[in-house]
Amino acid sequence: MAKEHLKVIAGIDTHADTHHVAVISDTGRHLADKEFPAAGSGYQGIMEFIAEFGPVLAVGVEGTGSYGAELSRVLVRAGIHVVEVMRPNRQARRLQGKSDPLDAYQAAESVLSGRAGATPKSRDGAVESLRVLRAERATAMRARIAVMTQVKAILVTAPEAIRARYRAMTSPALMAALEKTRPAGPASEPLTSTAIVLKRLAVRYRHLHQELALIDAELDTILALHAPMLRDLQGVGTDVASQLLVTVSDNPERVTTEAKFAALVGVAPIPASSGKTSRHRLSRGGDRQANKAIHRVVLVRMRNDGRTGAYVARRRQEGKSTKEIMRCLKRYVAREVYDQLLHPRPAPDAGTLRTARTAKQLTLQQAADALQVWPTALSRLERGLTHDNDFHKRYETWLNSQSPTTVHMPDPGLARVLPA
Repeated sequence: MAKEHLKVIAGIDTHADTHHVAVISDTGRHLADKEFPAAGSGYQGIMEFIAEFGPVLAVGVEGTGSYGAELSRVLVRAGIHVVEVMRPNRQARRLQGKSDPLDAYQAAESVLSGRAGATPKSRDGAVESLRVLRAERATAMRARIAVMTQVKAILVTAPEAIRARYRAMTSPALMAALEKTRPAGPASEPLTSTAIVLKRLAVRYRHLHQELALIDAELDTILALHAPMLRDLQGVGTDVASQLLVTVSDNPERVTTEAKFAALVGVAPIPASSGKTSRHRLSRGGDRQANKAIHRVVLVRMRNDGRTGAYVARRRQEGKSTKEIMRCLKRYVAREVYDQLLHPRPAPDAGTLRTARTAKQLTLQQAADALQVWPTALSRLERGLTHDNDFHKRYETWLNSQSPTTVHMPDPGLARVLPA
């Protein structure tokens, strides 16, 4: 076959310093392989090397989320179809051995056979910023927890003069009080050295707390621009929304159906029947951090959402356990999140509720008594601090049914009785 008529597929085995490239024809014939540096000049050399053999159908890249991330971006910008390749089959490794050329050829062959077909994350948009910030946030959170744990461990064995002073304090009050101390005396004395260490740990705790507040503010800013309506869902806050966006990435077209999204976040139902038992369990695959985010949404809704509470009560009457109910709720939450990601819909405007209430001269307490809720809950809904579509609709329906109240003016005769 003439070289100019070849259509080729490339496979790339990526490493920290070098990338090994193998090229095969569209019939599976091995053509050539070569090693390139993992740098800008190497990326250009890879594209030129692949193009020498004919039109490129696709390039299979291992580690598109780590060593191959920048290479994948360069290839996509050049108009080359990039396919994410998982690590080589273990059985094939045992039979054929392992080397960089073999891994590169296997990557190309997996694309040709159709075993690899996933589109890699683009990692070049706002979601990549969220991912980097979340990585920093995770380490800062662990460090802050470690500082608090260490402070409490030191207080357990500290001299009684120190222990008695801080014994009844909550954690925030404890750290604030320790930071304000002024230890004095020789460091060789256990009392002094303990006080000095506790003060330094409290200062470290405050710095970590400030760092976390700054990260959360930056996450809020990105979410407000990139996906402002995602947090309108009940139970979805900054942490959950940012994690779900990181899981889906900047190119949501990778997740073509709601069922695929459920599998991605680990809430797809899997048959787990045996004998006379017929049941399902949730998939243990997918992104476990996204699964944790969905779990948190379910916990929040079970505590605070009236619609979810009614559902839980009904399913318990049917004999379902709490775990089984939570499995169902996770699936429902995943469906709702997917719809909001693909077809964003804003939450109802809560500001109109307060306007309608004041126009009809109703007090917050009167509305709260009629709806049988706390006035603070109603106030938070009116100010947009909480989102509950069902409660919003119930409140709106009640307001529409009310007629403007008559304002009772005080009796003028009382003016002669009341003191000036």
